[in-house]
Amino acid sequence: MIEVQDLSKHYARHEAVKGISFSVAAGEIVGFLGPNGAGKTTTLRMLTGYLPPSSGRATIGGCDIFHDSIAARKKIGYMPENVPLYDDMRVREYLKFRAQLKGLDSRRTRERVAEVIDTCGLGNVRRKMIRTLSKGYRQRVGLADALVHDPELLILDEPTNGLDPNQIRQIRELIRTLGRSHTVLLSTHILHEVEMTCNRVIIIDGGRIKAADTPANLIEQMRTAGRIHAEIQANAEVLCGAISRLEHVKKVTSNPLENEWSELTIWVDSGHDVREQIYQLVSQHGWPLRALQSHRATLEDVFVELTRLD
Repeated sequence: MIEVQDLSKHYARHEAVKGISFSVAAGEIVGFLGPNGAGKTTTLRMLTGYLPPSSGRATIGGCDIFHDSIAARKKIGYMPENVPLYDDMRVREYLKFRAQLKGLDSRRTRERVAEVIDTCGLGNVRRKMIRTLSKGYRQRVGLADALVHDPELLILDEPTNGLDPNQIRQIRELIRTLGRSHTVLLSTHILHEVEMTCNRVIIIDGGRIKAADTPANLIEQMRTAGRIHAEIQANAEVLCGAISRLEHVKKVTSNPLENEWSELTIWVDSGHDVREQIYQLVSQHGWPLRALQSHRATLEDVFVELTRLD
């Protein structure tokens, strides 16, 4: 559905996107992640035709975004981070207006407006003025707008921005439902939502693609995928030295607690659990132990490792 090859964008001396390449297959829900200023929104704006690329090429459903821009845009439903709405229009009136702008005839407009109102849960506010809606309902109207012409591809830029936890959960379930019949490219900072929603993740930083894989594979490949938390009563220097010599232990840090107790964070090689060796070690030395927990790596850990400043 999306094919990107060596896509770049320059602003004077600043190169916001640096020759990135990636693809999104039809039917996928793909998370597009990166820190602020990484080039996410610039990339999405190029894909949707809002910005021309400086070099490279991209196609949407086989249509080139530069040479066949109108045909490519017809395949896209785009929801920007800050959804632009006409506050002085009613919800149904606004969606009808947007459908007509996108080229739907009168019969098709009636059908699609009714369908997206139902899909996005807008039935009880369809006659309300947009200015009276809560943030959650405004996001739903923006999503309905992106859907009204029944596009093959949905590009959603921070669709849960500013929502409360209940609203985020509702939008997440809605995106999952839409993913059954649409390809979805989703940009968001809420990594837990990506882990629960997306089939695959693309991480961009500094204008370059840092990783592209399933969340599970990224976590498995991560250098710091293994982490153990422990609380042990012993001299911190001796304790850290002894544990750091265990096989598969990469790094040990300590935080002093009361009465010579130490809170330890122990990084280990991916796929290895050394809690049994740690328990045997402290038992041999007679060191009191009151906590020994394995930490399951998350997509947030992957994101931090790939985008942190060294």
